Parts: sequence; structure tokens; C-alpha cells
Amino acid sequence: MNILILGSGGREHTFAWKIAQSPKCSQLFVAPGNSGTNTVATNVNISVTDFDAIKKLVLEKNIDMVVVGPEDPLVQGIHDYFLNDEEIKHISVIGPQKVAAQLEGSKEFAKEFLFRHNIPTAAYESFTKETVEKGYEFLETLKPPYVLKADGLAAGKGVVILNDLEEAKTELKSMLVDAKFGEASTKVVIEEFLDGIELSCFVLTDGEHYKILPTAKDYKRIGEGDTGLNTGGMGAVSPVPFATNEFLNKIENRIVKPTIEGFKKDNLPYVGFVFIGLIKVGDDPKVIEYNVRMGDPETEVVFPRLKNDLVEVLQAMANGTLNEIDIEIDERAATTIMLVSGGYPESYEKGKEITGIETIKDSIPFHAGAQVQNGKIITSGGRVMAITSYGDTYKEAIKKSYQNIEKLHFDKMYYRKDIGFDL
Repeated sequence: MNILILGSGGREHTFAWKIAQSPKCSQLFVAPGNSGTNTVATNVNISVTDFDAIKKLVLEKNIDMVVVGPEDPLVQGIHDYFLNDEEIKHISVIGPQKVAAQLEGSKEFAKEFLFRHNIPTAAYESFTKETVEKGYEFLETLKPPYVLKADGLAAGKGVVILNDLEEAKTELKSMLVDAKFGEASTKVVIEEFLDGIELSCFVLTDGEHYKILPTAKDYKRIGEGDTGLNTGGMGAVSPVPFATNEFLNKIENRIVKPTIEGFKKDNLPYVGFVFIGLIKVGDDPKVIEYNVRMGDPETEVVFPRLKNDLVEVLQAMANGTLNEIDIEIDERAATTIMLVSGGYPESYEKGKEITGIETIKDSIPFHAGAQVQNGKIITSGGRVMAITSYGDTYKEAIKKSYQNIEKLHFDKMYYRKDIGFDL
């Protein structure tokens, strides 16, 4: 099979690393890719939302399957684009159709889905510029902290949690009236704060059947002890030590099953990955959010633990035969630590040379914001590289990642030294 992966981050390098191991994959392309995908596949400099250019590439290279990494092309309807075009509709696309991708594209759509199917989640209401005064009143009925979420896609940064009521009102005005997140915050969801510890659950579905991948926990804040600004993720651990079998059963029965049933009842065509952001409140799981693709950096710890041939799994998803596959998981723990550019998630410089990659032993460097330029690997984004390791325990795996990070260098390199601190 010839396969095309869309995306350019650590998630896509992990996909490429895993797919390249499959004897079923003859040629592998990544658009636009990065310096890591470049080592296992052919990079093609095309934007993930340039559907016409993607079509041209797919026909030129005889692509049999397109695996969509990030959310943007899904929310913009890439799967529908393929289905509606005679020349390419036979090509498998891994990722939900546009109507189902609204689960990530609209916080309000997701909350309505959760309530409609009695899936445990926080109480909420949504507001627009016209109803901002009602938003202030709703905030007054809640106990702090206050959770404000931009309804649309804001690159993982559209959620604000504040302890002070007046600050929350000011923030609501800034999101709705001053368009702090642009289009994404023309509507804002305010919800009750759930107190607990977070984790992520990853589900594969062919629209009818489902399989659950290992759980993972990621660390969103830039600062140690989970302080400072939200990022796209500073590290991850899998499995999640506090997710006992009893707790995992609750996740499956109360959340995963009704989610997949909900897709069928609501006629949401879904072939792809469902990322369910969860919080453990007491002994019970509740849903914080849905994403319609794999998480990043969680993919960098989930896929290394998957023993199956990923291409076989993807084919079963595309063909509606996922029930015929047994998912096999490596018993070892996997952890990843993200190296980021100094200043991230605010302004940072690019173009810094990365050295020491070839000296890494017993860890896998997954490239994210990094590109090849004049034979050198340089930084091209905020999150630059994820260093993944295995261990009999997550502590052992984390230790390996930190030991290898010491061999790497780029100017103003930053990483959290406390990943796994709360486990």
C-alpha cells in the first residue's frame, strides 16, 4: 500500500515511525512532515488544508490511504472532499467526516452530544457577544474556579481557568466582545469546574465497532508543578498508574460505549480515532472534551506500546472489520518529555541548530517543530522534540528520557523536569 500522512508534528512522526515498520506499507509520504518524518518517509511540502493539492498528490503517487493527523483538515471536511470526488472516493481516509468532526470543532456541539447521550460531564451554558450580560449572571451562580472555553478551534489554547469572579467576567468580555481568540471565541462555553486528576482515553472506531488503546496522561502547563500557561503538551506517561481495572471498566461502560452508540444514533459518520479527555472526580470518570484525532504528545507514548501492525489496524478501521482485530499492548510503561523553544508558548525564536540527536541510546526522539536546512536539523516550532523511553515502571522510563535529554542541545532549550510528579 502507498500511504499518505497529513501533518508535521510529533504525532505525525510517531505515525510515520510505526507505519514504516509494516510490511504492508510500500511507499510512505508525509505532508508537510518534519525532520523526523524525513528519515522514514518522503516529505511533500503541501499544507494539510490545501485539499486540491492533496488530491493531485494522491493521484500522482497512487495513494491507497490517507491518515489525517491534525484536527483542522477534519473540521474543514477533508473526508467529505474525498467522498464527493469520483476520482478519489475509493481512497480510504482515516478521520471522521465533517459533521462528526464538530465534536472537536465546536465545544457547544460536544456538550450537547454528551448531555443527549447521558455521558457524565460538567454542567455548562454557552454565550455570544449578544448574551455577554447573561454570561456574567451565569458566572455568579458558579463556585470558583471558573472555566471559560472558546467554542471553536484555538490550537489547544482556548481554555481559561480563573479563580476570581471579576477576572472571569473581564476574560469573558475579552473573548466575546474583543475577539481574543478570533473566530474561535464568537461563542464561549462556561462550565462548572471539575476537581480531580486528568487522563486521556484513545479509542479506534470503524463507525460500528471500537477498540480501546492504552490510556495516557499528559502535562499541559509550561511550568513545573503544573503552573503557568497552557501549552500543546509538555510530556506524557502511559499507562496511567491510578487507572485501575475497575476505573477502566467505568470509562468503557459509561463513556466509550455510549459515545460510539451516540455516533450511530445521531448519524455521525466516524472512521478514525476518538480522543476522550477525562477527569477522575472521586472514583468516577467525567468527560472534559472530545478530540477527533490522536493527542500530541500522548501518541508518542501510546503507539510505542502498540504491538500490532498499525497498517493492519488502519485497514480494519477503513473496511469496517475492527471487531476481527485483537489489540496487543506492550506491558512496559512509556514516557515522553517535550523539549520546547525558549519563550514558548508565547513568542520564541526559530532556526536554532539541534545537536546530539545521533548520541541518543535507549530512547526514541520524535521530531515535532524541527526541519532539515542545509543538512542541519533546526528548530521550526514551539514544541521541538519529544524524547520517548520504555521502562518496567514509568519512573524508570522517565529517568531514561532525562538521561538522553542531557545529550541534546539547542539555544534556549527548555523542558519540564517534573513529568510524572503527581502520580
